[in-house]
Amino acid sequence: MATYKIAILVGSLRKDSINRKIARSICAIRGDHLECGMVEIGDLPLYNQDFDKSPDEPATYGAFREKIAAADGVLFCTPEYNRGVPGVLKNAVDVGSRPYGSSVWNGKPAAIVSASPGSIGGFGANHQLRQACTFLNMPVMQQPEAYLGHVNDDSFDADGRLKDGPLKDLVEKLAHAFHDWVDMVHRARAALASS
Repeated sequence: MATYKIAILVGSLRKDSINRKIARSICAIRGDHLECGMVEIGDLPLYNQDFDKSPDEPATYGAFREKIAAADGVLFCTPEYNRGVPGVLKNAVDVGSRPYGSSVWNGKPAAIVSASPGSIGGFGANHQLRQACTFLNMPVMQQPEAYLGHVNDDSFDADGRLKDGPLKDLVEKLAHAFHDWVDMVHRARAALASS
């Protein structure tokens, strides 16, 4: 079974974010075949088209784009802010998509997981992000759907690991499905290239 390099983007800057903990859980479950790396997005200046191909472009833009380009797939774990994608995550998506025609997202298999203490599990943010990923030509895993509701600090033990129960079971299912999704996309591309 192949091992894939996964770039993880968390839509919360909070140190103890439940979405960061969920991302770590997914990687721990499939650590044998998912080589995960958190790509920090909090230091990316707001996207400005004036920076495109400019010597004044922030160095963080280039470093960010290189990390995404080097990945075999992308895992987005995000909360929902005011029924939408957090600004910091949308900014990262925008930075990676530019300059025009040079998107680092193109063709990257992805999964979107949204978690929140609320009952709808970040549904709005999840779907807004799916819409952007579709436009950016990212094949996004459709099943299992990952709207994790009623997640809070009590969902984790003192070491930040998920406690046993239905949430942990679903996250385990997500982790296995995500590996299989990335593997399927890469195998399909290889088959097309060799035909």
